[in-house]
Amino acid sequence: MSYRGRFAPTPSGALHFGSLVAALASFLDARHVGGEWLLRIEDIDPPRCPPGAADTILRQLEAFGLQWDGPVYWQHDRGNAYADALARLESLGLAYPCSCSRKQWRDHAVYPGWCRDGVREPGRPVAWRLRSDLGLRPVRWSDRLFGMQCLDPAALGDVVLKRKDGLWAYQLAVVVDDAEQGISDIVRGADLLDNTPWQRQLQHALGLPTPRYLHLPLVLGPDGQKLSKQNLAPPLPLDEPAVRALLHRALLTLGQAPPPSLATAPVAEQLRWAIAHWRVAGIPHRHDVAPLREPPPGKQ
Repeated sequence: MSYRGRFAPTPSGALHFGSLVAALASFLDARHVGGEWLLRIEDIDPPRCPPGAADTILRQLEAFGLQWDGPVYWQHDRGNAYADALARLESLGLAYPCSCSRKQWRDHAVYPGWCRDGVREPGRPVAWRLRSDLGLRPVRWSDRLFGMQCLDPAALGDVVLKRKDGLWAYQLAVVVDDAEQGISDIVRGADLLDNTPWQRQLQHALGLPTPRYLHLPLVLGPDGQKLSKQNLAPPLPLDEPAVRALLHRALLTLGQAPPPSLATAPVAEQLRWAIAHWRVAGIPHRHDVAPLREPPPGKQ
């Protein structure tokens, strides 16, 4: 199977340094083997997606030389495909409506499955959940960095596939779209490692291909927390000197050992070197990498 990768940001704000590390790793992994690299905007949650955020993401990727293949893929157009997948899961007995609120099951580590045999409170709005106890389990796969994984989705609970407000949830959408786009390899942060069992269950139930997975160590901020938009991580710069320095820093974070002389080299030159020298074995073999002790350089 030919290599086809993707970067799939949620346009809830501008990309930050942690986003850059994930996008860069995905890009290099694809380009190193002459593969395709696609861009998908995961905008299925409009209340979280302010106007202009997606355009900012596109400009940031272009500034760092991360040019995608083909047109941008938008999730907001994909409702019919998600509905078809949910109907299939319901017909298999693997999806059910649920009226429970998070407040009701807050004393439990995971949702206890109260609506599995029928909605507890008929007439109330319902979400749709996956019957994790009836799907493929346990789920085993070999992560390209972290090695063999074995997790039981039932221990993680019945994940939501469609929300009470009618919006589609990430787990179903990402599986349907990865299959539609023919994605062979997924490169993403280690915070999504424990999402993989649900996604493997869905792939198995829907008869979809299984991609290879490479989960990356997370970049932490000075407070020891994952860099994120919620934690107000600084947005990526767009001015050329700052972009060059930050791209070099991202390569260092990924353990690629770029020559110091590349730190001020043009983006295209840095990427040519990085594509030729990409080594998954060089990535730090931990679930997190050293905190950033100061904000990434560039305009804040």
